Amino acid sequence: MVMLKTKQEERSYMSNESIEQKCVDTIRTLSMDAVQAANSGHPGTPMAMAPVAYSLWQEFLRFDPDDPIWPNRDRFVLSIGHASMLLYSLIHLTRVKAVNPKYETTGQPSVALEDIKKFRQLDSRCPGHPEYRWTSGVETTTGPLGQGVATSVGMAMAGKWMGATFNKPDFSMFDFNVYALAGDGCMMEGVSSEAASLAGHLRLANLCVIYDNNRITIEGKTDLAFSEDVATRFISYGWNVTRVGDANDLEMLRRAFQTFEATTDRPTLIIVDSHIAYGSPHMQDTSGAHGAPLGEEEIRLTKEAYGWPTDKQFYVPDAVYDHFKNGIGNRGRDLRDAWMTMFDKYKDRYPELAEQLYQMQHRQLPAGWDAKLSTFPPDAKGVPGRSASGKVLNELAQTIPWLIGGSADLAPSTNTRLVGSGAGDYSAANYAGKNIHFGVREHAMASILNGMSLCKVRPYGSGFMVFSDYARPAIRLSALMEIPVVHIFTHDSISIGEDGPTHQPIEHLASLRAIPGLITMRPADANEIVEAWKFIANLRHEPVALVLSRQALPTLDRTKYAAASGVARGAYVLYGAEHESPDVCFFATGSEVGLCIDATSELEAQGHKVRIVSMPSWEIFEQQDEAYRRDVLSFNAKARIVVEEGSTLGWSCTVENADAVLGMKTFGASAPIKALQDKYGFTKENVVNTAKSVLQQKNKK
Repeated sequence: MVMLKTKQEERSYMSNESIEQKCVDTIRTLSMDAVQAANSGHPGTPMAMAPVAYSLWQEFLRFDPDDPIWPNRDRFVLSIGHASMLLYSLIHLTRVKAVNPKYETTGQPSVALEDIKKFRQLDSRCPGHPEYRWTSGVETTTGPLGQGVATSVGMAMAGKWMGATFNKPDFSMFDFNVYALAGDGCMMEGVSSEAASLAGHLRLANLCVIYDNNRITIEGKTDLAFSEDVATRFISYGWNVTRVGDANDLEMLRRAFQTFEATTDRPTLIIVDSHIAYGSPHMQDTSGAHGAPLGEEEIRLTKEAYGWPTDKQFYVPDAVYDHFKNGIGNRGRDLRDAWMTMFDKYKDRYPELAEQLYQMQHRQLPAGWDAKLSTFPPDAKGVPGRSASGKVLNELAQTIPWLIGGSADLAPSTNTRLVGSGAGDYSAANYAGKNIHFGVREHAMASILNGMSLCKVRPYGSGFMVFSDYARPAIRLSALMEIPVVHIFTHDSISIGEDGPTHQPIEHLASLRAIPGLITMRPADANEIVEAWKFIANLRHEPVALVLSRQALPTLDRTKYAAASGVARGAYVLYGAEHESPDVCFFATGSEVGLCIDATSELEAQGHKVRIVSMPSWEIFEQQDEAYRRDVLSFNAKARIVVEEGSTLGWSCTVENADAVLGMKTFGASAPIKALQDKYGFTKENVVNTAKSVLQQKNKK
């Protein structure tokens, strides 16, 4: 048992032990003390992986604690987010500074010792799982296993694109590496397999995944459900695979990281064999400790086995701080300063590229970014929503060079392929390409988009609306992180026709609208789509689901109908604003706005005053002032009717006291569009009859 009372005793104690080992043990003891104080959390993995994290951060990671958002820094992603105390300990010991949303270093520590003492408590900078934008030094929000691996693939892809785009002879502006620490659970989750497959195909040599092969999950040993040869699987993906047989062997860890740095033609998987054990002979069954505090007695025995002061909690020797400062601190500062000096010279040599780099990193738009956007003339036949969006997307890509993306093997259907000079396909042979082929990997695509956005490019991904289900976990994380990813979803309703109920979205609009922080937009015609893209381009912290039709939408005559700029307010009175007390007010999105226009013609012929509200985005509308919202909601109308080819869920709250909601309460069917619309009531006749029925009922009262 070690008891230290004076600084002299501490210095003597430190001199008798390896400073490297003391740094490792400090990470371990901070982790066990924090979990014990919270009576919640996972101490096992932080303790087992402490040597790995120490070796990486202290000797290899190009990261400046004083400037944790330096653009060319290496990224460290903790995919095993439950091991969050490992990362918080590193952030604290390396004295990472907090950064505010305006990209100004505050000088305050990102994670103070008091935060660690309040691990998992309200308002602590050390929440249960790492959260981007909450704790500086956390590169991405993790928790759902596998997400960190997939997100790191996006970071590596962005790094390759940025290097291919901005690097010039003698100016290596972007050459950062991405390290992801993953566990058995990450390897079991399908999203990591999807992403690793693509990473191997793209030969992302700047990506290193460290696999903590500890053979333990919450339920017990992994052989309950997991017996595959992970090394062979990754070799088949095209990865370089190396192994460290003991997580405590710092020399072997160094060699493994050096092997990664020397590998230039493919990503690297480092398999690290570890055991969740703490030095105490009492720890016979380690599986239970994976997700639970150790207990006071076990902590005492473990510290004793480490030769650690047993009478101290949250103990950090000054020499540990100094050691990290002299390692990652000095190295990171020198690398960052050299990069900033190089950027100053780069600005003189390549001013246009330097301006683009700066704007991209600060999520700014270039001057005249919207100068080339089309205006669509009135057209009763119109164009499909996906086609109009594709045209606008290509126009934006000409003025926003860092707008890049692709689809889950559906670009010909989603109309998301970029064409023209400088577009090209993103590939191992051309990292400057702007068209990314994600393959049939919706979940990985959305996670990869998150990683790309975290590196400050402006990414978009696309697919059929019904497959937003496959991407939902990553979409949710984009909202939680407040990053402006664009998710383009086409084939937005039962009106896709013959593909049938497996491909016809029903509950998907309601599902996306339920995600806090996500903006869902379903525009009604080509000019609403233009305005939607204008709104999207200006976003800095909100992800968007842009929902588009496969079928043609009539392009409205804006001399007869209100300007499409009303999209920027989420909902607007499209028609009939002069009627202060209309007989009927329709509320609709997307293709159903045109249906309400058709019904209005007949109702007006019968002498009724009608108002139409186009409501492309609930979320944007909810942000408007109360007076505007009350005017649009038209409470003075005798009959207020909602029409949308999707689930009715939520409409009764958005349009308070709506008299009728024409929507879907079942799955669809396989049939031509007209037959489906007849079957489910999305016809002019049914909309008119519904309005008249409501009016008759109201008149009887």
